[in-house]
Amino acid sequence: VFIFDECHRSQFGDMHESITATFKKYFLFGFTGTPIFAINSNSRGKAHLKTTVQAFGCFKHGDVANCPEEKHQTAIHTYTIVDAIADKNVLPFRVDYISTMREKENINDEKVRDIDREKALMAPQRIQNNVEYILKHFSQKTSRNSKPYMMTALSNVFEVASAKDRTKIEEVKEKIRLSGFNSIFAVTSIEAAKLYYLEFKKQQKEIPELARLKVATIFSFGQNDDEDDGVEDENSESTEGLNASDRDFLDYAILDYNVNFKTNYDTSPEKFQNYYKDVSLRMKNREIDLLIVVNMFLTGFDATTLNTLWVDKNLRMHGLLQAFSRTNRILNSIKTFGNIVCFRNLEKATNACLALFGNKEAGGIVLLKTFQEYYRGFHDGTKDITGYYDLVHQLLEKFPIGQLIIGEENKKAFIRLYSAILKLLNILRSFDEFEGNEILSEREFQDYHSMYIELYNEFRNNLSGDSENVNDDIVFEMELIKSVEINIDYILMLIRKYKDSNLTDKEVIVSISKAIDSSVDLRNKKELIEKFVASLTPSSDVEDEWNQYVKEQKIAELEKIITEENLKPEETKTFINNSFKNGEIQSAGTAFASILPPVSRFSPTGERTIKKETVLEKLKKYFDRFFDISTSELN
Repeated sequence: VFIFDECHRSQFGDMHESITATFKKYFLFGFTGTPIFAINSNSRGKAHLKTTVQAFGCFKHGDVANCPEEKHQTAIHTYTIVDAIADKNVLPFRVDYISTMREKENINDEKVRDIDREKALMAPQRIQNNVEYILKHFSQKTSRNSKPYMMTALSNVFEVASAKDRTKIEEVKEKIRLSGFNSIFAVTSIEAAKLYYLEFKKQQKEIPELARLKVATIFSFGQNDDEDDGVEDENSESTEGLNASDRDFLDYAILDYNVNFKTNYDTSPEKFQNYYKDVSLRMKNREIDLLIVVNMFLTGFDATTLNTLWVDKNLRMHGLLQAFSRTNRILNSIKTFGNIVCFRNLEKATNACLALFGNKEAGGIVLLKTFQEYYRGFHDGTKDITGYYDLVHQLLEKFPIGQLIIGEENKKAFIRLYSAILKLLNILRSFDEFEGNEILSEREFQDYHSMYIELYNEFRNNLSGDSENVNDDIVFEMELIKSVEINIDYILMLIRKYKDSNLTDKEVIVSISKAIDSSVDLRNKKELIEKFVASLTPSSDVEDEWNQYVKEQKIAELEKIITEENLKPEETKTFINNSFKNGEIQSAGTAFASILPPVSRFSPTGERTIKKETVLEKLKKYFDRFFDISTSELN
């Protein structure tokens, strides 16, 4: 039995014929999200191996040529991207088409047109404009300003990637906090990759070093002709096909990579394979912000942290869907779609692709709606869907800021309405057109966030547990509240502003209070922040004094818990330091048990359980209070 994954790539050459000629009794099973049909088959290669059905034959009669029944010449089972999105196994796509050039009029000769177009597409001014667009919109498209999330990452990437025998290297994993996602930039040729890489380096020189994107590139050989799908199967992990100029440039780019990540790769056969592995692992860790590729990583590569594909090449058919699908792996509630930003007009190719691999109506499920549809509303075929504009005006009319919401039904109505707005906000913020059309001011958003959080706490406190779905008929979108979270850096900026006013601008104090109240995570830090603000003098250094203040409070409050609960001091400090590193308090295992004081065997039944619950509750409150605002370890 032979099982081939991504079988749209591997089964149209000599290997397939060798297998079928060598073995007399066999089963071949192929899996692919993008089968090769006659319409998207390659014009080159073997005449009898053009489609996936031809390669795998009729499962009943052995092969397509000898199959007497047409119905057998199909897949055993199909599960399309439409099915996968409907079942919430992958995310839908949102596609932007960015116009980057106008073609000259009255060009009739197609060859002349293509030559003229490709020359224009590689023009320095266009390359410059596209890079400017990416740098300007990168944070918006990849949600870099969203609430941080925890994920498990590989911490010894270089050792794993460069190991001759990976079975002898232990993968060391740790929990890290990340904000937002990363991206791939697919370009038409190695020459284009070189031009774009250099333009990114040039433009990022004008950006402060800490704000620069980590940009890398990888390619393995040059192609003479475009493949029928726009994606050559380039994942060979070999540089043998590169000419001297392309190889020299790749060495130059890898040298930058070595400086960034403290590695020692080059284009020699063994080290390039390790570079390929290293890039793959760092993309999955979200250590690389933008990876420039020609064809590599556009098929078969999965990274849940990747949400955006920038495209400056002519993708088609299975190549298009494979490339788009790098972005739509599920990660968390903030990542609700895969972002595709096209610097070429791929709309016709996208529609044709979805009609082939989904159905003619697939676009309505696979692709998100337009900005105007989300903003103004649309009809989904069965009912009218209210847009952001009308929902916000309903909110302002029915629930004015500062007016108390009375009665459970009114509270539920507010929750449903604001939850719907939050869902739309999460989508609309990725549209360029949304800027300036938010309707609500930043302070109004904060006030409504505060009302929403108050009701969340009210409803949750009436029930046991910590479920987000706290009622049969209402669901709080707390992750989406957190995705636009006010963070401590923003609060410190306001505090600096207050200090610069010689501690006289009381409007800033109001802004600080409103910002804290609108944040799920900062509310339990409110007293801490307010005491710090009260301690300021006109000569205070906000950053230094804040860090010192938090450090002192952190030590004092833990000492108080240790004393009150008679905990083991050193074990408790180690446990808390590890909790801050891991991003959570873990009550399971021996680490938590080791901090508790001994309990006499003659103590009443259940005393140790009560003690554990009391300590755990105090430590969780302590953790929430100081997490995200302090990096110092307890000594």
